[in-house]
Amino acid sequence: MYTKLKFAISMAIFGSVGLFSEKTGLHSIELVFVRCLCASILLGTIWGVSTLKTQQPKKVSIPREEYLLALLCGVFLIVNWVFFFRSLEVMPITVAVSIYHLAPVIVLLLGSVIFKEKITTMGLVFFFICFVGTLLVGGIHQYTTMTGFLSTGVLWAFAAAFFYALTSITGKGIQMLSPLLTTVIQTSLGIFLLIPLVDWSNFMHLTIENWFYILVTGFIHTGFVFYLFFSSLRELKAQTIAILVFVDPVIAILLDVTILNYRPDVYQLLGIFLVFVGISYSPKKERNLEKPKVIRSN
Repeated sequence: MYTKLKFAISMAIFGSVGLFSEKTGLHSIELVFVRCLCASILLGTIWGVSTLKTQQPKKVSIPREEYLLALLCGVFLIVNWVFFFRSLEVMPITVAVSIYHLAPVIVLLLGSVIFKEKITTMGLVFFFICFVGTLLVGGIHQYTTMTGFLSTGVLWAFAAAFFYALTSITGKGIQMLSPLLTTVIQTSLGIFLLIPLVDWSNFMHLTIENWFYILVTGFIHTGFVFYLFFSSLRELKAQTIAILVFVDPVIAILLDVTILNYRPDVYQLLGIFLVFVGISYSPKKERNLEKPKVIRSN
């Protein structure tokens, strides 16, 4: 129960990141840079202390390929963050978050191409449901041209979901590096990648309130959430994780509606429902349904 609570708390906290990001006064690149910096400091400290406390009788040799995968995964992660926070700048949190959580469906599609995994008819049906839901939640019914619809920021949110999916797929190849060290490597990489792109003038006119939200977003929404996430992830069943991850978008949408007073129309509400139905699809569940029951005789 304690492990489930930690994971649920991490999802709930991350669900509020959109609300906090709007109050930081920073653009996406500067905000992601601060997130990487804060997370590297906090998680690096935790990893260093835990390494000193843990006595390993035998040093395990980690293949160089794993470090390279961690770096590639880090590039995808940082690009995903930049696109996600960019989408929050130009569209409502509810819309951005709903589209962003298409990532599991994109993983399914990419897996069929990269790993030659077969997509079943049921998988295609759920993908179509997600696709229709994305169009509706993005407000396609409010525009007369496709150009107008795409200019709303839908492409930013979809790009974020795409790179989140690439992050997940690449991360599958990392087997021996600890999740904590992997994250420290990735956030540290983010610092070096983003330094040349940061507009330092954006930090000059920030208020104390802005800095409060910036530091909370960096240390709590990134560092602390990742610590809770990884410290509980390996102890949970896949089915439990699949249920608890819904805490994130639910919290995000509730905060958007109650605090920022966003009011989705009927079509967008239908779209949100369809997206949630679509991302609830699991190939494992389908295989379990197809698997014949074995009757044992005593």
